[in-house]
Amino acid sequence: MGGMASGCPPRPSWYLGALGRIIHCMKRSYVSIAKLVAAGATAGFFVSRLQPKSHLSAGQVAVITGGSRGLGLGLAHRFGKAGLRLVLAAPDKDELECALEGLLAQGSVLQRDDVLLFQCDLRNPADATGLIGATLDRFGRLDVLINNAGIIVVGPAENQPLESYRDAMDVDFFAALHCTYAALRQFVQQRSGAIVNIASIGGKLAVPHLLPYVAAKFALTGFSEGLHAELRNRGIRVTTVCPGLMRTGGETHAQFHGQIRKEKMWFQLGARTPLLAASVAQAADKIFRAVDQARAEITITPQAWLAARFAGLAPETTQRIAALVHGYLLPSPN
Repeated sequence: MGGMASGCPPRPSWYLGALGRIIHCMKRSYVSIAKLVAAGATAGFFVSRLQPKSHLSAGQVAVITGGSRGLGLGLAHRFGKAGLRLVLAAPDKDELECALEGLLAQGSVLQRDDVLLFQCDLRNPADATGLIGATLDRFGRLDVLINNAGIIVVGPAENQPLESYRDAMDVDFFAALHCTYAALRQFVQQRSGAIVNIASIGGKLAVPHLLPYVAAKFALTGFSEGLHAELRNRGIRVTTVCPGLMRTGGETHAQFHGQIRKEKMWFQLGARTPLLAASVAQAADKIFRAVDQARAEITITPQAWLAARFAGLAPETTQRIAALVHGYLLPSPN
């Protein structure tokens, strides 16, 4: 894997030439971006007038995978405060119990009976089926499925073992797929419900040193967008969520390869910087409002919104910029 992938910085002539092409392409893209923003704002205004004002109400039931910590727990607090009953799914029983105590202590839920804790490994389709079955047995209904469970593996492609890709696909994509298929029959039967897939800006553009995560999130984004197209007219709402950086604490659970100390440094710095990363409460509130308004897709943080649209307008320029970031800002492979 020569050139940029080897970790060696490009020649100055290459850099200057690439920088010139980047500037040229960006100039040509500005007008298109302005038109896109104006068109999007206009379309959003009229679409918002056509949509019902609210789809969520007290007494409904929301299943949240990865609900014991991070964004999942933040979503539990937000949906719980709105009066929804909750099903929290995660592999660690102690974390689930701790999450429940936190919900009760902060008044996000008023009584234990409003929350079902379900310990599971959603890489296994049988566990996903069991999760939906337990929800219906306990509450007799299912209104919202939030596919939030995920892992992040950080490091250059040359140092990523194949297992990193399999693990990321199993958790970030197939867990959501299993839960969606387990819930789909119920949603189709009642001709209502919401499926929320927590994808990522990494499902819109490729981020260096996050390739297993990017591959899985691209798969989840495509699946979610296609599912929306197929189910919208059947009364089932599918929302694709593409967050940018968030201060969820999830960076402490990430897996690292390559120069581990340096990889941790850049990744954790970005995830913990307030000006770059949204807080859990901000993200959870935006997601709640998107589900309530039956939005098809949202991108959290202005930086992520702009990055996704620029990548669509100027894909080659975006990849050049990513190559410069890899060559000059990120650690070299071992």
